[in-house]
Amino acid sequence: MPKTSARQKPRTLGADGIYQCLAEVTIVNKRGLHARASAAFVKAAEKFDAEVTVLKDDQKVCGSSIMGLMMLGAGPGTILSIETEGPEAEEALEALTALIEAGFHETD
Repeated sequence: MPKTSARQKPRTLGADGIYQCLAEVTIVNKRGLHARASAAFVKAAEKFDAEVTVLKDDQKVCGSSIMGLMMLGAGPGTILSIETEGPEAEEALEALTALIEAGFHETD
C-alpha cells in the first residue's frame, strides 16, 4: 500500500465495498484553477478507474468537468478537498494531488 502523507487520509472501504480516499490540497500556481489547469486535472482524472469529486467550501463538482472546476473560482492559496472512489481511488488521488502541488506544471 502506498504511503499516506499528512494531507491525505487513509483509504477506506465503503459499505458498498468500493474504496474511497480523501485529501486536502492547496492551489499553488499563479493563476489558480483556470481553463488550462482544469483541463490538465480532468485529463489526469480520466486515466483512472475512479470517480473524482472536488470540493471548495460548500461547492461540490465532478472532477471530470472542466467548467465545473473553473466555476469553483479556486485561486492561488485556495484549499480544495478531493474525494476519489473506485478500484483506483488511491492512485487517482495521488496523481491529482501531485499535479496540483506541482502547479499543474505551469512555468509562469
